[in-house]
Amino acid sequence: MSDIGQNNGRRRFLTTVTTGVGLTGVAVALVPFVSSMMPSARARAAGAPVEVDISKIEPGQMLTVEWRGKPVWIVNRTETMLDNLKTIESKLSDPESDESDQPAYAHNEFRSIRPEFLVLVGVCTHLGCSPTKKFEIGAASDMGDDWVGGFFCPCHGSIFDLAGRVFRNVPAPTNLQVPPYSFISDNRIMIGVDPEEVS
Repeated sequence: MSDIGQNNGRRRFLTTVTTGVGLTGVAVALVPFVSSMMPSARARAAGAPVEVDISKIEPGQMLTVEWRGKPVWIVNRTETMLDNLKTIESKLSDPESDESDQPAYAHNEFRSIRPEFLVLVGVCTHLGCSPTKKFEIGAASDMGDDWVGGFFCPCHGSIFDLAGRVFRNVPAPTNLQVPPYSFISDNRIMIGVDPEEVS
């Protein structure tokens, strides 16, 4: 009788130990599987907002940063650059930016929160090439005597002004995209965060 009781106790002990080892093995096997479904640190960083110090961007100069794997241009426009925007509206496909991608707070004549600072995704809306800056004006620019500055896409010849607005009769269908962004101080902006999200 005592042998049967000892065997049942041993059987229960072995069953409990075996079940515990099995569950531990399953848990260990699930860790890499579950981890593989989580985004990597690089993927999380790629979609994360980017904070940029704009204090060192001189008037007339541009800084390029990366956000979500795309170049983002920050241009400190001069008064002349801003004044010239009005002079070319008749040459533009969408001068009021009604058909273009920008947040409501950048749907204005300068396509920006502050007139002097332009923030654009530096990707052509035609086939995704990256245009080059052409800030020189007139004959010095190799863009023609009436050129007042902007961007030129060498892939297929699309042209954009210094508000990212596309010229008529070029392959690009819409103006360059204005990403969500906000000023978090006088000299710092956060790309990827709308102003109402800044605490």
